[in-house]
Amino acid sequence: MKPYLFRLPDIGEGVAEAEITAWHVKEGDRVEEDQTLVDVMTDKATIDMTSPVAGRVVKIHGAEGDKAPVGSVLVELEIEGEDGEAAEARAPEPTPPPAPEPPAEASEAASERPVLAAPATRRRAQDLGIDLAEVGGTGPEGRITDADLDAHLKASGPAPVARERHGTKEIRLVGLRRRIAERMELSARTIPHFSYVEDCDMTALEGLRREINAARQGAQPKLTLLPFFMRGLAQLLPDFPHINAHFDGEAGVLRQHEAIHIGIATQTAEGLMVPVVRHVEALDIWDCAREMSRVTNAAREGRAVREELSGSTITLTSLGALGGVAATPIINHPEVAIIGPNKLMGRPVVVNNQMTVRTMMNLSASFDHRIVDGYDAARFIQRLKRLLENPALIFMEKRSRG
Repeated sequence: MKPYLFRLPDIGEGVAEAEITAWHVKEGDRVEEDQTLVDVMTDKATIDMTSPVAGRVVKIHGAEGDKAPVGSVLVELEIEGEDGEAAEARAPEPTPPPAPEPPAEASEAASERPVLAAPATRRRAQDLGIDLAEVGGTGPEGRITDADLDAHLKASGPAPVARERHGTKEIRLVGLRRRIAERMELSARTIPHFSYVEDCDMTALEGLRREINAARQGAQPKLTLLPFFMRGLAQLLPDFPHINAHFDGEAGVLRQHEAIHIGIATQTAEGLMVPVVRHVEALDIWDCAREMSRVTNAAREGRAVREELSGSTITLTSLGALGGVAATPIINHPEVAIIGPNKLMGRPVVVNNQMTVRTMMNLSASFDHRIVDGYDAARFIQRLKRLLENPALIFMEKRSRG
């Protein structure tokens, strides 16, 4: 048996280190050639590292969340035949391998249906000391419901007494979740946030949006509210260049951008990402909707490339139906502003001295107070409010200012 040291290879593009995000082997495991050993994450991508040789894992170096410099040893292996130096010399460059076919054993295991139950039902079963595997489910696809728990209790005799819980679970933040935490901390620590909330009468825009969606043709996408916001920002930002900007606090330099690259805060299974719709100033409302759908879907499905996840000059963040009444969104560093539409709701308002119900929405925004004064922030949001409340203006081309 010969020793073989698997090192973090030079991934290129100036990457000096990578974060270990997931181990797929443990000490003592037998590994085959091309088997995934570990996942690492750089500023540019998440990469799975595969073994160039078959052998036995003697030692792994680093825990999930640790950062490893290029060239450092990640895994020590024992291999048969050639010595470790010869094996290292023929180690391939890291490339994402094709998804392997699941082994027959895995397919058979997957065919065994898991116990289906809502989290609240699982907690109640735990409190009552009930093994869900012993409960018959009557919900869709055999899902266990609270009624099934009640029936099981009735059949089992007197209900057990709920138990106190005392456990504590510590979860180390790694990978994208840690990157998000670091960026939020950087933003909150370095940017003095100033938040501003204004209500908007969205009745006319909602009516127009429904009419446009009803008349759309062919491959035209269904419009949500955000493409209207994007077109509104494209009209306004040339008049507020210091809001479409990045601020380098250490250098004391404000970089105003002519291009309007709008980040769309997107919740994914891996955490919050901000895919970017580029050059919104050159897109119509359909283009905005198509491109927003493309980049947000790529982010949710883990297909987004680095260029699609960086370079925004201002960010839109929306929780849709969960948008709440108001929010204080955190600025996406190094930008200087973030706009957050809240939930649409019918509210009684006075119009022309008459009480009526209108479709209203609060518009929340945060600004970097080092760059944007309160007066300018209010003026910007009031201008955006005017466009949203008079949506025909969104479709009017602005004259060039020469």
